Amino acid sequence: MSSDTREMVGVFITWTTYGTWLPGDARGWRAKVGGNKLPDPGLEAECREKMKFSPVQLDTHDRATVEEACRKHCEHRSWQLHAVNARTNHVHVVVSANEKPQRVRDQLKANCTAQLRSQPRPLVSPRTWTKGGDCSVLFDDDELHDAIRYTLEAQ
Repeated sequence: MSSDTREMVGVFITWTTYGTWLPGDARGWRAKVGGNKLPDPGLEAECREKMKFSPVQLDTHDRATVEEACRKHCEHRSWQLHAVNARTNHVHVVVSANEKPQRVRDQLKANCTAQLRSQPRPLVSPRTWTKGGDCSVLFDDDELHDAIRYTLEAQ
């Protein structure tokens, strides 16, 4: 097991809405262990059958709420938010914080959920997000810049 001793300059975080990007998805998917995986229609069908709730899609209003919730939470925590982009079925955030990446992700997701449920047209679902999400540690300004550019321009 190797450990990277370089200092983290930021983290690129992605999480998906519940039921919209299942393991086995035709677009490919990421496993907790093993990273990127190829499509597997059988696995996707099996996961879809196990879903307990309807998939969640974010509309334009919900997406704006999520982005504002991320901005406010980063400001409250004194984290540097470099970029945020909420899409219909996933969210990308690039942030610098003196916290574990998973803690940052989990706090952002929880705050976004609270804001979605309390907005004038609340998004209420038993599960808003999939469990976890991807946290890619960024170790230099080039990686940080690439993550920001992807978040803001490649969507």
